[in-house]
Amino acid sequence: MVFSSLLFFFLYLPLFLVLYFVLPKRAKNYVLLAFSLVFYAWGEPVYVFLMLGMTLSDYILGRFMNRFDQNPSKRKMCLILSIVIDLSCLAFFKYAGFLVGTINAIPGVSVSFRKIALPIGISFFTFQTMSYTIDLYRREVSVEKNYAEYLMYVSMFPQLIAGPIVRYQNVKESLHERTVKANDITDGAMRFVYGLLKKVLLANRLGTLWDDAKLLSDPSTAMAWLGAVAFTLQLYLDFSAYSDMAIGLGRMLGFRFNENFNYPLTADSVTDFWRRWHISLSTWFRDYVYIPLGGNRCKVSRQIFNLAVVWFLTGLWHGASWNYVLWGVYYGVLLCLEKFVYGKKLEKAPKFLRHLYLCLIVVVGFTVFAIEDFSKMASYLASMFTVRGGLANRELLFYLQNYGWVLAVSIIVSLPVFPALKRKLENAGSRTRAVLSAGYAVLVAAAFLAAVSYMVADTYNPFLYFRF
Repeated sequence: MVFSSLLFFFLYLPLFLVLYFVLPKRAKNYVLLAFSLVFYAWGEPVYVFLMLGMTLSDYILGRFMNRFDQNPSKRKMCLILSIVIDLSCLAFFKYAGFLVGTINAIPGVSVSFRKIALPIGISFFTFQTMSYTIDLYRREVSVEKNYAEYLMYVSMFPQLIAGPIVRYQNVKESLHERTVKANDITDGAMRFVYGLLKKVLLANRLGTLWDDAKLLSDPSTAMAWLGAVAFTLQLYLDFSAYSDMAIGLGRMLGFRFNENFNYPLTADSVTDFWRRWHISLSTWFRDYVYIPLGGNRCKVSRQIFNLAVVWFLTGLWHGASWNYVLWGVYYGVLLCLEKFVYGKKLEKAPKFLRHLYLCLIVVVGFTVFAIEDFSKMASYLASMFTVRGGLANRELLFYLQNYGWVLAVSIIVSLPVFPALKRKLENAGSRTRAVLSAGYAVLVAAAFLAAVSYMVADTYNPFLYFRF
């Protein structure tokens, strides 16, 4: 089940909200827990037991860690055991087939392995459970004594499938006691609808353009770049839309999830980009991998090693395929170059050149990210950087005519245009505000009706980060 489906929007969500707000406060968490487990079980019911097992082991080990408060060695043993269990589950379900396939690529080697379906969202909820036990070991949070509350934290359906990665310390108080005000419901609902519109009206349309572009046998240079730009925008709008919907739903229920994107396509360096893109993942690796390895508090060679480890793992986290690893290494190398080679010179360059540099890097990087087959990847990149298929052709004109408006609106939405307009609206006179607010309401209503019509008629409705 996905947020942008008719089933979720017109049946599942209304039923949940009615029960959630009608039932007394002591029952709300159990309603949220029950609906979250049903939501997760919709695709692969058996994997609910995997989640239950992982959360139960972390909960129990967390209780033991708390009991061994004055015994550092036993506390550390509980932490190690918790991490080993979590990573073992992630490794088996996500990477076992990848490892066997890599071994079988060796001439003369043939290891049989039955393909296993990937549990949806396992990378996200594994990192959430790990953050709890690590923070508990560091004494940054107190132990959770109610298993149902802990399970609700991990399985909460607004953020379960594709993040943001919510840390226990950020929602602990809200798990036990929260107040929902009228503006929480209205603001949360608007944030959800905004994400829904981004997903259905823009990301899905861009996805069809990218699918067509990558199937072309010999695209022109301009067409290859158009397809790569379309995928970059699709991925950003798709994932940020899910985060918008998750944050909006959480707000309606009394939770304040941290922002996961801050207009990353406006960045002017790779470093700046990763402060703005998938913020919850970047900060997770910073706090639980990079800093424990030594971070910046060591000599240059060690810093490079630390960055290499983090970006190898970041690439691998995104998928069990070598193109994701290559994508991670690509960014690790660029971050090292910015940090130790040309970063100061880059800062002195004109802003539009810095932004152009960043856009080039991001589009090329996401082309590597998008194509798992290395020969097809090389062929597509060759089309982008040579004129073997011509510089441009009628094919390009056809796609620009059919997708031009989607590309234009997607670029506008990727820029902080709406926050700027909102600030101007807040500072405008009462009559101007009333007129603009009415116009905005009409625009949203029309866009919503268009989105619903697309949801009814369109079968192309993936969330790209579900597989991670």
